[in-house]
Amino acid sequence: MLRLGLCCIFRKAPIKFRRTTASYLLSLSGSVRAAHLASICLHNADALYLALNYCADNGIGAFRINSQILPVKTHPDVGYDLHELPEGDRIIARFEQCGRFSLEHGIRTSFHPDQFLVLSSPDAGVVRRSVADLEYHAQVAEWVAADVINIHGGGAYGDKVTALKRLVSVVNRLSPEVKSRLTLENDDRVYTPSDLLPVCTATGLPLVYDIHHHRCLPDGKSVEDITKAAMSTWRREPLFHLSSPLNGWGTGPCRPHHDFIDPADFPDCWRGLDLTVDVEAKAKELAVLKLKTDLAGRG
Repeated sequence: MLRLGLCCIFRKAPIKFRRTTASYLLSLSGSVRAAHLASICLHNADALYLALNYCADNGIGAFRINSQILPVKTHPDVGYDLHELPEGDRIIARFEQCGRFSLEHGIRTSFHPDQFLVLSSPDAGVVRRSVADLEYHAQVAEWVAADVINIHGGGAYGDKVTALKRLVSVVNRLSPEVKSRLTLENDDRVYTPSDLLPVCTATGLPLVYDIHHHRCLPDGKSVEDITKAAMSTWRREPLFHLSSPLNGWGTGPCRPHHDFIDPADFPDCWRGLDLTVDVEAKAKELAVLKLKTDLAGRG
């Protein structure tokens, strides 16, 4: 079964997630800050429930949860434990309700933390903060029944081989709660699928194959070859990424994403697979629904 995924936010549907900043929170007193954070976290838990309902009602099989669903959760100055916020238990219960709903309706949930999360960094402080952020993601993932926390390989720091060795070393020291959900994705500037597949072998992490990134940063391997190799790294339903370039192929920079997906960019070799494909398009739910219709029309 092919499962198309919606990423984080909506273009048209009236479902909004709230955010805040550390600088604003620092301007608030302790009790006011805690109440403000609690109101945002509860709102976002409610919004997630609405998002999952939207997916269920519209035949969208997966939803990527924004990493800021609990905003600035691990910030060194304004970070917090949800249990310590007003109505923290109620907020957690709402997230757990989201998890039950997603399981009951076959909607797969995942996370894709921000680019600042880097496990291959030579800076121990960066790695320490990154691991703390992964632990936060794993905690929420447990509540909402998410099975994927997806990251990139990070930078090469002038020595790609050494950077990847650091990545393997850090991954192998992660908690089971994190490592059981962690995945690696090829990017469009540094690490190709061929770079990351040996890391997947060494760590047991699955590869999230981003075909758009592969087309922007090729490695001499075909889509068919990488699809097969990436599929073999998974012990559950694979998750891949798909997008189309804003200006088309060969007519400008390939990296910026289009509002919608050109059906021709969906590989024939993905059809008929048991696969989740996150649709990384700026029109969000409109792009997912259009691609769903376009693929059905191709038979």
